Amino acid sequence: MRIATWNVNSITARLPRLLAWLESSAPDVLCLQEAKCTEEQFPVDRLRELGYESAVNATGRWNGVALLSRVGLEDVVKGLPDGPDYEGVQEPRAVSATCGPVRLWSVYVPNGREVGHDHYAYKLRWLQALRAAVATDSAGARPFAVLGDFNVAPTDEDVWDLSRFEGATHVTPGERAELAALREGGLSDVVPRPLKYDHPYTYWDYRELGFPKNKGMRIDLVYGNRPFEAAVKDSYVDREERKGKGASDHAPVVVDLDV
Repeated sequence: MRIATWNVNSITARLPRLLAWLESSAPDVLCLQEAKCTEEQFPVDRLRELGYESAVNATGRWNGVALLSRVGLEDVVKGLPDGPDYEGVQEPRAVSATCGPVRLWSVYVPNGREVGHDHYAYKLRWLQALRAAVATDSAGARPFAVLGDFNVAPTDEDVWDLSRFEGATHVTPGERAELAALREGGLSDVVPRPLKYDHPYTYWDYRELGFPKNKGMRIDLVYGNRPFEAAVKDSYVDREERKGKGASDHAPVVVDLDV
């Protein structure tokens, strides 16, 4: 079984590349983030033509998440249970479902903007709510994982130049502590370092030739419980999909399971 996660940075802008990637990589389930569309605008019919059902939580603008599955979608939950609001709005940053033998969450963790900003405090509260929300699923005997754009680099080695992030979000002790607490709840990073290359980054800024110069970050993560981790046979970052015209600034992360 192949499971992947990908921040597409607008499904409308990325649709031709998404459809081509689904055909060439053939994931059984794909977790999407930053759809930047409403649920009505989501290309459900185009994806169904390739054999994928869609569970979508999106309202337009900057957020939006989805699960695409060709092995079934059951017990769909849209949103983060008991998650915090931001400026009075429950943002569409989570969707979960049972896809065949596994239970999965697709999440788009708030960016945080800058340390001291209200959005940074919201980010920490959101991660705390995520930990509570996945506790039951992660403790079960069924393979379970939470995948997506966490907007946190777990270690210093997960950014291309730590000095460039001094005093900035994504690398602060507070954010990393929340990730550590999530793992302590029974989850593990199932895309470990190193992979087949020294720096398995998943995000490169469009500016300053970020990708050609490999000025990247590893912020797209797959955290699985013990049954999920035990089933992992391979994992990789599809750097090729970050190349070329019209690419997202994130690359897909792929995990192959024996379940």
